Amino acid sequence: MKKYAVIVAGGSGLRMGTAVPKQFLPLRGKPVLWHSLNTFLKAWPDLDIIVVLPPDYVRTGEEIVATTTNPARIRITVGGETRYHSVKNGLTCINETSIVFVHDAVRCLITTNLIHRCYEAALEKGNAIPAIQPIDTLRIETANGNHLLDRSQVRIIQTPQTFYSNIIQKAFEQPYDPSFTDEASVVEKLGIPIQLIEGEASNIKITRPLDILLAEKILEENDRS
Repeated sequence: MKKYAVIVAGGSGLRMGTAVPKQFLPLRGKPVLWHSLNTFLKAWPDLDIIVVLPPDYVRTGEEIVATTTNPARIRITVGGETRYHSVKNGLTCINETSIVFVHDAVRCLITTNLIHRCYEAALEKGNAIPAIQPIDTLRIETANGNHLLDRSQVRIIQTPQTFYSNIIQKAFEQPYDPSFTDEASVVEKLGIPIQLIEGEASNIKITRPLDILLAEKILEENDRS
């Protein structure tokens, strides 16, 4: 089946504390975005990419795309006011039945193995959301104080969140709701059960300066192995 990846790179990266959005920061000599794009390009030869960028960084994005292994398979569009609107803009570029991956550009350590597992699970069940179990103790704040959560029942959600195109495109016809924090929450509002699969601990999201250092170390270890 045809495959598309919508790579969401529309954020401002304020928590990183840099003038340049985090998706454009250097990681081992290449922008963070470059690493995400190339991994998806390697996953299959028939996978096309739609990268969603901030309007002021389209030219920067074009320069990054030109250095990837197959620029012809990448299309650029601009982001919107929220993640929901940015993803919706990307989805409008898809006009055929397909499996669609929606991925945070700053999860630049994504592996082809995880991409393939998401694809197979989505083919079978309609959607596939990678998730990992937390290792920290968790407590939840309530009006009556806080209490312990059973971490064995909690999952940390990752990307790529993967869906049949007809499912996710129909979901994004719904009006925006502040509860839409990711694609799974949008699809779930249609009444469609969300299917979790095992994610990867190394599939971190570059959010703070320490994450860049960690990503550098992971890439270094990957090269050695």
